[in-house]
Amino acid sequence: MTADLLLQGLINGLILGLIYSLIGLSLNIIFGVLRVVNFAHGEFIILGAYAAYFLQRLLGLSPFLAMPVIFVMFALIGWALYFVLVKRLARSDDPETASLLVMFGLSITLGALMLFFFEADARSLDYMLEPPFLMFGNIVIPTTRLVALAITLVITGITAWFLYRTFPGKALRAVIMNRSAVATVGIDVEKLSAMTFGIGLGFAGVTGVLLAMIFPAFSPFAGADYTLIGFIIIVLGGLGHPIGALVGGLLFGVTEQVTVVLADNSVALLVGFALMIAVIFFRPSGLFGRQQLR
Repeated sequence: MTADLLLQGLINGLILGLIYSLIGLSLNIIFGVLRVVNFAHGEFIILGAYAAYFLQRLLGLSPFLAMPVIFVMFALIGWALYFVLVKRLARSDDPETASLLVMFGLSITLGALMLFFFEADARSLDYMLEPPFLMFGNIVIPTTRLVALAITLVITGITAWFLYRTFPGKALRAVIMNRSAVATVGIDVEKLSAMTFGIGLGFAGVTGVLLAMIFPAFSPFAGADYTLIGFIIIVLGGLGHPIGALVGGLLFGVTEQVTVVLADNSVALLVGFALMIAVIFFRPSGLFGRQQLR
């Protein structure tokens, strides 16, 4: 039975790890291109969950139909927010520190606004899939998690195709490697940066819907937890490296869920921190990170 429990934890970890990796991927793309530490990322994830909730209540949209709508909504918000706020941070002598302070303030503001408008009561999406569970011997997998995994794999595949097969995606990767060189060859880095922040927030909104599908409830207080998970993932995989975010998400997800099986939920995050510290100790730049980011 212990082997079955460990296998259950491993499968749950792989599924959740891939979904978590979307948090790290969007954070990593934003940081790699803009050098912005988006401390409000978790709040945008929760806003994505609330957007799906109200689209379902007001328009009757299922979470699956709401995802593309939310991605477009949040991408437009990100595009506008770049010109209103983020663009000004690049003029600072230390953009990373300035963005950390500003985004931390934005995180507190968004959390307070969600608490004011949505109150502290936990919400959940009203939907059901049949059958609710699939059995593979002694292994039980909720159908919702499998569907969320399939959606995550599709999003990951589209992202990989965009980054490695399209001109904007290749330009985005080039900016991560050397921003000044990309500007020298005539690419409009300003528009590319706005697009990047829009894509990052679009991913955050969709990730919020996926997490609301697989977890029973969400509230305005959960944003900080997802921001923390996102930063653990990008430290594991390496700052500014999109593929590293995927590997970091898988490592964290498997570690968390196997720890839940062997110990309990309170220990899982602690073990995740221990893993992060171990990676920092032996490889400070992360598993896929470069020694020099600038």
